[in-house]
Amino acid sequence: MMIKKNIPNIITSANLFTGAVGVYFASQFEFEWVAFCIVLAALFDFLDGMLARLLKVHSEIGKQLDSLADMVTFGFLPSYVLFQFLQMNDAGILSFTAFLIAVFSAIRLAKFNIDTRQSEEFIGLPTPANALFVGFLFYLGDMQMLEFLFKIPALLTISVVFSLLLVAELPMIALKFKNFKIKDNIFRYLTILMAIILISIFQFSGIPVVILLYILLSMIKFTLFPRN
Repeated sequence: MMIKKNIPNIITSANLFTGAVGVYFASQFEFEWVAFCIVLAALFDFLDGMLARLLKVHSEIGKQLDSLADMVTFGFLPSYVLFQFLQMNDAGILSFTAFLIAVFSAIRLAKFNIDTRQSEEFIGLPTPANALFVGFLFYLGDMQMLEFLFKIPALLTISVVFSLLLVAELPMIALKFKNFKIKDNIFRYLTILMAIILISIFQFSGIPVVILLYILLSMIKFTLFPRN
């Protein structure tokens, strides 16, 4: 029973370990490996909750451990990636603006733990989505028309805007299915379909675009169908 109870916590710890390894790769400017670590950690983050539900072993320590792991992997790691991008541009003291992502991720995770409104949808941009956006920006660097994204003004804007999105009172689509009826999950299915199409066409470069369209789709959904 003790082993069964701790299986989700072991998976959560793997998330934390992967995030820590990602920080090392970011320090070495090996951003392909950073992106890999974020994806792997996101998989662990999905599995720990799923296993906790399947095994019916929810615990308060598991909840807290999950937030602590997410803070490293989806909070500090993306902020450090942006910091490194700014350092590469000789941004000086402005580089520290990137760490706003870490601060607002902590606030986002703390709010999530006590917010009873987020059982079916999220309020504010989820930290994994933010980490995926930042972690895969690197793959847009080869596109000449998007070179501006790696200049100081754009990087500072990303740091500030995405920090605010993390804590904004903005309902966001959550891929949590109570049933699989199309009429009840149309926006969830659209999100998944959009991700499949864009990643199939653009591979890794499509992931930041998926996150931006996810934000836009969420805004459309909750504008057309406000939450009660």
